[in-house]
Amino acid sequence: MNIKNSIEIKLLSLQPRFLEVINESHKHNVPEGSESHFKVTIVSDEFNGKILLARHRMISSILADELHSIHALAMHTMTTEEWIKRSGKLNESPPCLGGSKIE
Repeated sequence: MNIKNSIEIKLLSLQPRFLEVINESHKHNVPEGSESHFKVTIVSDEFNGKILLARHRMISSILADELHSIHALAMHTMTTEEWIKRSGKLNESPPCLGGSKIE
């Protein structure tokens, strides 16, 4: 099983109303086919009453094994109410500024 699928399956434990896991490794200086950079957008009522840090800690705890294998995980964690207020709009991940990519 690849890392993306593993992330998706494990995050189902939060009973998400919306879940999207995107492998953004291709935007970075890594070999083709890498699974090193991910963006997770998850909408769950499990986040109700929790501050952003607590939500991120929940995700990190659930994905502890995967975090040993990847370089970066961008997390967008929202309650259903927050998701509706945002009209389902997401922030874009910033461009990669690191690495030794030769232009």
